[in-house]
Amino acid sequence: MKTFEELGVSPEIRRAIEEMGYEQPMPVQEEVIPYLLGENNDVVALAQTGTGKTAAYGLPLLQKTDVSRRIPQSLILCPTRELCLQIAGDLNDYSKYIDGLRVLPVYGGSSIESQIRALKQGVHIIVATPGRLLDLMQRKTVSLATVQNVVLDEADEMLNMGFSESIDAILADVPQERNTLLFSATMSKEIARIAKNYLRNAKEITIGRKNEGTANVHHVVYVVHAKDKYETLKRIVDYNPNIYGIIFCRTRKETQEIADKLMQEGYNADSLHGELSQAQRDAVMQKFRIRNLQLLVAT
Repeated sequence: MKTFEELGVSPEIRRAIEEMGYEQPMPVQEEVIPYLLGENNDVVALAQTGTGKTAAYGLPLLQKTDVSRRIPQSLILCPTRELCLQIAGDLNDYSKYIDGLRVLPVYGGSSIESQIRALKQGVHIIVATPGRLLDLMQRKTVSLATVQNVVLDEADEMLNMGFSESIDAILADVPQERNTLLFSATMSKEIARIAKNYLRNAKEITIGRKNEGTANVHHVVYVVHAKDKYETLKRIVDYNPNIYGIIFCRTRKETQEIADKLMQEGYNADSLHGELSQAQRDAVMQKFRIRNLQLLVAT
C-alpha cells in the first residue's frame, strides 16, 4: 500500500489530513488521487458512501487550485443540503494550511442573497445542489466559464431525485475542456448515458462489486429484561461503531423517546413515525438513504 506522499499529495494537504487521523490511503483514494493529479483525466468511480471518495477527488482538486485566481475552478454537484455541507466542511479541513483557498456550499433552504454575496467576493470551489445552482445561473449571479473540474457525487441519487435535466443544463454551461468525475453507487442506464455524453475516455474504477447486493442475513437474539433493553442496545451499538441500522419500536411514543435519548447521548440517530409531517419523514429517510444517519428508530 502506498502512502499519501507516494500518491503525490502536497505537504500542506498531508499535514492537514494527518491531523485528521488519515494514515494510509483507502482503496478508492489509491486508485483515484494519482490519476486526477494528471491532466485531462475523466473518471467513473463506482463506490458506496463511506469508501473515502470525498478525499479521493477532494485532495487532487484542492492541490490543482490556483489560489491567486479567485474564480470558480472546480464544481462539485451533490444531491442534498446535508451532503453539500459535509463535502464543503471536509474540503475546508483538508485545505487548512492552504492560505486563501475559498470553498462555497450552495444549496436550497438558506439565504440565496448571502450565497450571491459570497460569489461576488470570489470563490475557488463551489459545492452545490443542482436546483439552487440552476437558480443562481438563471439569475446570472454565477459564471461557470472558468470551471476546469466537475464532480458528480452520488450521481445515482441525484438522478433518483429528478435532477437529470438540471445536470444537463449545468454541464452545458461548463467549458468542454474540463475534467469530469462521476461517482455513483450503481451503474444504471441513465448513469451510463451521462458518462457517455459528458466524459471522455474515462477511467472506470470499481470499489467493491458493481450493484453490490445485500449479503445473507445473520440473525442474533439477545434475551434481556425489559429494564435492560436500552442499555443493551447501546452496548451493541458501541461494540459495532460502524453500525448502519433500523431500530423498530412498538409505539410512536417509544420511538421518539429512544431516538431522543440516543441523540442526547451523542449517537447519530433520528426517529421515523406517523406523527411526523411528510416533509420531516422525507428528510429523515433521505439522510438515512445516503448514510448521513446511522440509526433510524422507527415504527
